[in-house]
Amino acid sequence: MAKNDTSIIRAALERRKSIYRDIEIASSKSLYALAEAIVGSFDFDFDHAFGFYSGLTRTTMMRQLPRYELFADMGETDPGVIGVKKTTISRAFPAVGHTMIFLFDYGDEWLFRVKMTGTGVKEANADYPRIVASRGEAPPQYPDPDDEEGPTYGINPVTGEKIVFRK
Repeated sequence: MAKNDTSIIRAALERRKSIYRDIEIASSKSLYALAEAIVGSFDFDFDHAFGFYSGLTRTTMMRQLPRYELFADMGETDPGVIGVKKTTISRAFPAVGHTMIFLFDYGDEWLFRVKMTGTGVKEANADYPRIVASRGEAPPQYPDPDDEEGPTYGINPVTGEKIVFRK
């Protein structure tokens, strides 16, 4: 990809795929920059470790290579794991359709299915990264467990759909 190429990446919440953000970002940027853009597009604080994983299920996520983790940049990871700060988006997502799992915050385990849906060419005077499509309201990063106001939400384990429990 040329220096003026962009990648269009869809980041969808795992188990709630109807909530997503399409982000256009320079293909030459790092996975670190992509992670920051994904997290920001959901209005989360960029305050936790993260990784991009080729295994697309919880069972294969940590076993299948390549794996890209912030821990690798800090020298605290398994052999064969690649860092995110020097890995470009074009290297990790070599073709349209390439999909990975993005895990943000190993404690709360925010999982996103991240797929390269297209490419583009940088526009003059445009700011990147930028959100080019958005669907659904982002959940709070840190839901208040004592929130007595409004409904309580759950996820149907069979369908993955959101369930609203009224009080």
